[in-house]
Amino acid sequence: MDEVIIYTDGACSGNPGKGGWGAILMYGDVKKEISGAEAMTTNNQMELTAPIEALSLLKRPCKVKVYSDSAYLVNAFKEGWIYNWQKNGWKTANKQNVKNRELWEKIYSFTQIHEIEWIKVKGHADNEYNNRCDQLAVQAIQTI
Repeated sequence: MDEVIIYTDGACSGNPGKGGWGAILMYGDVKKEISGAEAMTTNNQMELTAPIEALSLLKRPCKVKVYSDSAYLVNAFKEGWIYNWQKNGWKTANKQNVKNRELWEKIYSFTQIHEIEWIKVKGHADNEYNNRCDQLAVQAIQTI
């Protein structure tokens, strides 16, 4: 199984407001940077959109390490929240509807194709790839 490393980040100017996302995919010696923006969104939506867009580029099942500074994203898998949400009809432990359900469902669908490890990194610190993803996300916002 091919091994791919993905770094992702999302940003928002206002929350909600203009938003951007950035991702870097690495496979062997190949690096691909991608980004995008939306006129009205939230930071969490951009944090979820980045891995969706990156994972959607993979053409066959892969072993993937996704690095993100979003505790919202990483903990949903590490803490098992997403599995409980599904089991409970996409309701939280407090019986509320899960926010961003469509995005969570898309992300979950990739876990059925790829072997994904979700890894939390410290945001705005010394991780060059996380910092670059942040730059890509912020630059994308400027295109709106």
